[in-house]
Order: sequence, then structure tokens, then C-alpha cells
Amino acid sequence: MTVCLLLSLLFGACARQHVLSLPARGSRMGGKEFYSKAAAMSWRQRDSFAIKEILAGNIPAFFGKFTGIRISIRDTISPKKIQAIIYVSPDYLSIGTESDWARIPLTPMAAQFIADTLGCFLPTKKIVDDIYKAAIVKLEPVPMFAYRDSTPTMWQHHLIIEGQRKGKKGLIAGIKKDLVISERISRDHRPNREAIYGWHKPDGKPIQPLYTGHINWWVDYSHGVRLIYRKIKVKSGKGGFRRMNFEELLKDPVLKRLICDEEYCDFYRYNY
Repeated sequence: MTVCLLLSLLFGACARQHVLSLPARGSRMGGKEFYSKAAAMSWRQRDSFAIKEILAGNIPAFFGKFTGIRISIRDTISPKKIQAIIYVSPDYLSIGTESDWARIPLTPMAAQFIADTLGCFLPTKKIVDDIYKAAIVKLEPVPMFAYRDSTPTMWQHHLIIEGQRKGKKGLIAGIKKDLVISERISRDHRPNREAIYGWHKPDGKPIQPLYTGHINWWVDYSHGVRLIYRKIKVKSGKGGFRRMNFEELLKDPVLKRLICDEEYCDFYRYNY
């Protein structure tokens, strides 16, 4: 009984978490210092600065412990239940140490480069909704109205969120609009678009519908980058879970519904 219980606990822990493979920390710059140095930078310079710090391993340790979320659908032909476990970052992409860190909004180009480098992908609209449902810490969105795209406003918004959070730990949601992948990008007649979605209110409804109105270099304080581990555990029928790449899942006419609720689900990543 003890052995079975131990195995059960170990399996459960594996199902609940994935540890992101991060580079060894090569910088100890805190979030406050990052924003102080980035204050006068252009969006390109800020992106490059953030990429350099993140790929130097300058990410708070908690961020690398991805949370497992269980999702399921019914096969459209048979009554078979199809299950999946996706692993999501517990918060939005951040820079700094455990004691001094900050969330960093980025363009889709920078976000995609980081996601690719770390073996991740950017969420779909459905994944954003699933994360909100599963979140332990749900906070009221706090809109800001002046200098929305300025670096100091991004820092101020982070501080406001931390004031709301009051040290609560666990999967967090409701604090940012997510940068997402969406078929609308490739079907928008305007070039160089980005897709954003989310910022859920306490009633579960998002402030931001799926939107591709911004040019891809536009970033403001409300944007956030959530990383999703690219390997997804899928179980169909009586067999065990198998790992599938997210692109493989999105190309399957049935399985794609696990992580995407759009019609085609055929946009996988931003160019950079």
C-alpha cells in the first residue's frame, strides 16, 4: 500500500508540474534595475535587452516550474473521452531574481524567439481560457489610461499587480492580455499583425476579445507573455498518455480541439 501510494504521489506530481530547462543564471539584474535601464529605450532596444537577460538565465526560479492543467473533449464520432495535460508557466514572462523581479511585456517577435529557444509555444485563445479556469490566484484587471506603451507604465502596472497579489502563490490569471497565436493573423489583409486576448474579469469574461488590430511592434503595459511547454500529454481511450508536439496536435482534425477553439487552428508561430 505504501509503495502504491508513493507511486501515485510521484505520478501526480509529474502530472502537475514540468520544470523548464533554463540556462545557468549569467545575470543577477533585478526587475527594478531592468526597468530603470530600459526607461529610455525604444521598443527594439527593450526587446533585445529583455532577450539578453532572459537567455542569460535571469528569470525568477518560480517561473520555471510549469503547472499541469488537465483538459478533455469528446470525440465527435465516438463517445470516447480524450484527455490532455498541458504545462503552462505559472505567471507571465519575467526578469529578475526571486526577491527582485518584474513582468516584461514584449513584441510577438521577441516572445516567439524566447519561446522557441526554451522549447515552448505561445498560447491559443482556448488555452488562455483554460488557464483562467484553473488559476488559483485570480485578480481584478487594473486598466491604466496614460502613456500606455511607455516602459515606466509597464513597471508601474507590475507594482500594482504585486500590491493586489499580496504574496499569494500559485497559477495566476486576470492580470494581463495574452499574446496569442491565432488563425486570424494569417488571414488578416493587413501585414505584420499581432493577436491579443484575455484579461478576464472576476465573472470569467475577458475585457479583450480576440484582436489583431495592432501592428506587431505595438506593446503596452497590459500585454503579457505566457509560455506553454511544447510537448503535450494526450490520452485517447484506454491507453496511457503519450507526448505530442503542439503543432502535431493542431494539425489533427479532432485533437486540435483540445487546445484550440478556432476553425482552422493553422497559425503556429510568429516570424522574427
